Amino acid sequence: MQHAPAARPSRAPAARPSRIPAVRPLPGAALAAVLALTATACVGGGRGADEADGTVSPTAQSPAALPSSGLPPVLTRGQARAALITAADLGEAWEPTRGAATWRDELLKATADRPDCRRLLDVFYTEDLFGSDAATAPRATVALDDTEDGAQLHYRVTSYRAADLDRTLAWLGTLPDTCGHFTARPARGTARDVRVTGLVLPEAGDARRGLRVTVGGTAPDDGSGGEARDGILTVDLVAVRLGDDAISLTNGTLGEPADDATRTSVDIGTGRLAEARRQGRAQV
Repeated sequence: MQHAPAARPSRAPAARPSRIPAVRPLPGAALAAVLALTATACVGGGRGADEADGTVSPTAQSPAALPSSGLPPVLTRGQARAALITAADLGEAWEPTRGAATWRDELLKATADRPDCRRLLDVFYTEDLFGSDAATAPRATVALDDTEDGAQLHYRVTSYRAADLDRTLAWLGTLPDTCGHFTARPARGTARDVRVTGLVLPEAGDARRGLRVTVGGTAPDDGSGGEARDGILTVDLVAVRLGDDAISLTNGTLGEPADDATRTSVDIGTGRLAEARRQGRAQV
């Protein structure tokens, strides 16, 4: 008995390998763009990438440069101008200034050995008590002259962080100790004897500080034990903070200083600043 031949397994036609298109090299410009995107993705992958190599993203800003969410809006320039004092507040002898007093260059343009004393002289000459950058620029200023006594008063309103304003006030409070008596040396001319004492102020604002500084030469020993008043400059330096705003003033004269001008400026000026702040916050 014959058997039927076993069925041969059918062979499926072998699949032909698919043709993979050749990869063409990217043009130079496109390749550079891909590399730049890859680098950006690596840098932006989180703080860990920055912290690992000690670098900071170019868009990062110092906390001091960022606006604080706790800060109320600063005064407008119009509101700051409304907080200034006027010549009428100080009396008939006062009027808008006719120019910088001559003693500013003669007695204040000088330096000192101790850094704090040198900074104090710079503050008197530049009037930049809270700093010299745009953030601490005064919102409004006024300068007044006493035509009878030759005094000159400079008055400013500044808006800044309350903590930073307080640091400046605290620094002023150290100066009667660190710079109670020092020598100021001008670029030309004779060295000057400088004395710094504290100044009692009215209870105004949230914080305040005042100094009285005398700049002059020591009198020859005449047996009196005192100093000659002729040619000695006396300047009051005052700052008062109210919230995140501050007033600062200098009141200088070559004669006897008029205490009432400094105190009146503090009293009236602080009241005007408080009113300007109320109006400003109400409009927000």
